[in-house]
Amino acid sequence: MKNVLIINAHQYYPFSEGKLNAALVDKAITQLEGKGYQTRVVTMEQEFDVEKELENHQWADFILLQTPINWMGVPWSFKKYMDEIYTAGMGGALCNGDGRHESNPKANYGRGGTLSDTKYMMSLTFNAPAESFDNTSEFFDGKSIDDLLFPMHMNFKFFGMTPMPTFACFDVMKNADVESDFTRFENHLNSHF
Repeated sequence: MKNVLIINAHQYYPFSEGKLNAALVDKAITQLEGKGYQTRVVTMEQEFDVEKELENHQWADFILLQTPINWMGVPWSFKKYMDEIYTAGMGGALCNGDGRHESNPKANYGRGGTLSDTKYMMSLTFNAPAESFDNTSEFFDGKSIDDLLFPMHMNFKFFGMTPMPTFACFDVMKNADVESDFTRFENHLNSHF
């Protein structure tokens, strides 16, 4: 049986209550458990215990990060989670330091990860329309969503994890197509889990 840690990184704002992210988490739980996966969920709105979260990461075969993109990155509450959990994990739970050794301090930076059997997937919600990405005449200057989330990819890579294709819902505040997003999400999960 495979294990999936689902992280709901949504941070409540009066204009963004987190209903879509919560619904995507619920769909992931239902679909993955229906396929025989075990799931655990952590949300940024709950208190978390550092040791328990380190154990959750070690337990997981897959990590699904469900997050809105705020100001071109993850919400501050998830950044706080990373600062506390991921820093604590550098003592061996998630990685052995930064991978370098005193005998050759210039080599192997970022190669100390202990989660090499773990895959991760990011599922993102954007206010931006899909057309603003991968288009040199639009706001992101031809960059993709994975280009924008490069720091998150590097955080997971630091622990040795392997990426799965990223999923995204676009234009969720001004031109949402939630039913289509749900169908695409279910198809995405079926294709990669």
